Amino acid sequence: MKNLSKIGLGILTSVGGYLEVGSIGTSLQAGARFRYELLWALLIGTVCVAFLTEMTGRLAAVSHHTVVDAMRKRFGFGFQVWPLASQVIVDLFVLASEIGGASLALELATGVSMRVWAIPIATAIWALLWLGTFDAIEHGVAVLGLVTLCFVVAALELGPEWRELRQSLVPHMPSADAGQYAYLAVGILGATISPYLVTFYSSGGVEEKWTSKDLMPNRMVAAVGMGFGSLVAMAVIVVSALVLAPRGVKAETYQEAAFILTIPFQRWGYPLFWVSLAIGCIGAALEISLDVSYIVSQSFGWDWGESQKPAEEARFALIYTLAMPIAAIPALIGLDPLKLTMFSMALTVIALPIVVGPLIVIMNDEQYLKTHTNGIVTNVAVVLIVALAFLLAIVAIPVQMIGGS
Repeated sequence: MKNLSKIGLGILTSVGGYLEVGSIGTSLQAGARFRYELLWALLIGTVCVAFLTEMTGRLAAVSHHTVVDAMRKRFGFGFQVWPLASQVIVDLFVLASEIGGASLALELATGVSMRVWAIPIATAIWALLWLGTFDAIEHGVAVLGLVTLCFVVAALELGPEWRELRQSLVPHMPSADAGQYAYLAVGILGATISPYLVTFYSSGGVEEKWTSKDLMPNRMVAAVGMGFGSLVAMAVIVVSALVLAPRGVKAETYQEAAFILTIPFQRWGYPLFWVSLAIGCIGAALEISLDVSYIVSQSFGWDWGESQKPAEEARFALIYTLAMPIAAIPALIGLDPLKLTMFSMALTVIALPIVVGPLIVIMNDEQYLKTHTNGIVTNVAVVLIVALAFLLAIVAIPVQMIGGS
């Protein structure tokens, strides 16, 4: 039962990687414009994230160091400044997208403008962080995140073309609109392989006091947690392909896609959509807010921990307290959450190699991993992931300009 409860960290992490506003938005557009054709991008992203989370969980369990802490001690603070700066910027943009997404979900529910909900949503997220513990947030989001399985049920109810779906798991070029196709592929990979997943997961492992005895549960957590998120994200693409694509709806706004579940679930479909969007965005916002505090505190060598009272970890609590009003500004002025999301995904892939690259050195350092350093397969995987990260960083801006119109 103790090992089973650790799956909560995997599901919480996957909510931030797969079920937040960025993943939902890119999956909706991918299905609406290219049917199942971009499922391969999600599959590749899932394999990459599973490898990365397993490695960072192993680092936390064996060395009791987080990724950020290990990078600072291994390479020095002068090096750590660059990953820190890039990730804080990306985290704030993504956090702004999540607050906007949650505010939009309440607009869909009530008809009241998302601008009205920005401050209440940001305040509620801050209150949960201020009053809650890591375990409470982890298990609460994990349980509520199960609501998003409604997309899986909807996909099965609608009955996808299984042969076409299987063929789409293999990378291929589109028959038309290559610019938009590449733009969404980069967006899906950026939404899936997010730097904050790596730093958050290792911090969670240290928060939960993992040891070498948790190495096998860590593998299970990485596989089951990421598998859960991937399954739901793939289901969003499938439902979008079966509902929006035949009707010529491009999912350029979340309002266009809000009725996507009404065919399989009828009158319950609309509330299920906005509830799923709200839960995914709030869960991701909690994760990203914590991640900002984690990476800043760990970079400067401060005490940190969500399970401690704010008075005991004042600087840690101050960071997410300052981040919240800054991230609420875009939603407060009415900035389109979907456009902000797609821009955030481009920034994410640019920052990715800066965070992931040093893992090659750290995960092969016996000072941290002892006898649990990477094997040949894992080293090949991480080299390929870093190569993919650099490739995405190079093409992100050109693809944004060509396909993001």
